Amino acid sequence: MESGEAKRRCKALKHRISTLSTTTQSSWKTTLLRLINSELSFLNRVNNSPLKLSTNIGYLESVVHILQHPLITSVSRVCKPISISSIVPQQSIYVDIICSFNGNPVWFIVSDRNPKYISWQDSEKTKNNKGLRNRISQLLFAASESCVTVRPCSIILFFSNGLQSCILEKLKDEFGATTDLGFVFSDFDCEFVDELEDGDWVTVLGRSFEKACVLEIKIGSFSSSNKDGQTLTDQSGNLEKVHIKDVSYDVNLGGSFIALVSALRSWSSFDVEEAELVNFDTTTLVAVVSGISNGGIDRILATPESELRNRFKGNYEFMIGQVNSEMENPIHKELMPVILQKRGIVCESVCSEFQELVSMCGGPNEKSRAKHFLKHLR
Repeated sequence: MESGEAKRRCKALKHRISTLSTTTQSSWKTTLLRLINSELSFLNRVNNSPLKLSTNIGYLESVVHILQHPLITSVSRVCKPISISSIVPQQSIYVDIICSFNGNPVWFIVSDRNPKYISWQDSEKTKNNKGLRNRISQLLFAASESCVTVRPCSIILFFSNGLQSCILEKLKDEFGATTDLGFVFSDFDCEFVDELEDGDWVTVLGRSFEKACVLEIKIGSFSSSNKDGQTLTDQSGNLEKVHIKDVSYDVNLGGSFIALVSALRSWSSFDVEEAELVNFDTTTLVAVVSGISNGGIDRILATPESELRNRFKGNYEFMIGQVNSEMENPIHKELMPVILQKRGIVCESVCSEFQELVSMCGGPNEKSRAKHFLKHLR
């Protein structure tokens, strides 16, 4: 894109943002205007460059295009990161829009990239170039761990330049993504590009979104309030009843644990030829169900060291090491892209060892998680 064209689009977008309705408490307009002004500053610095430039204006146009949809309300964040886990707030993931869509809380993820450069797997050459599969698994984890005020019921993906059919099919197969939102986005935006002497604007047909691909991924939910059993939605859309008969019903399995379980492919309608398996060892099984991995860090850190040493005795240093490891790299988040849409297996000796360890050392929550997790393995 040439510098002059990019600057024209930036100025037109600033005008469109000024026409969007918002409350006096909202800051997302300010965020968008700051990002556009940053683009203009960059363009002014390279004003005489003969080369075509790579800018973020197309991405910002896509964000504003979504915000103009009549069913978008209660916009709380735009173009800002959100913590992946309340336990490790310094780790974050970028969410483009947090709002309500047709009355339901959603997260929008926006991409203006050329479909040819949207990869499914992480790039081996560049650490920063994460594949779509890994990013979505992190988003699902963050959604399950997020506080109630920003927790979405679905994640909507907006690819303004479309998506290759192979990537589209993978999104549908692995995440249960659907293109049937029940609502459509307009194919064009109108830009106001020139001001006349009397102050009016000339309206011209602006950017086309005819190639845009919009998908929705529902977030699986879990509630422990139903004593007859819980309904768990896995990523392929299957519903499963979860029964916890051996413990009190106020036991919470944990949002990230449920998200991890739902990432595993169901063993129903198992086809050997299409099987992708992941083999769990004892260490991993213990880490998955451990209280440390399921929200227990704050409680441990709030406990006096003398009490912890008395409780854990010779295992105190090991336990603290596990806490530090979980804070740096949450195990559920690390495992999510590894096990996503694979079927879990465990050998008999590992299963017996794991059950024995949990029986001797586990609390009621850990025993419940262990029992539930083993039901999803073969």
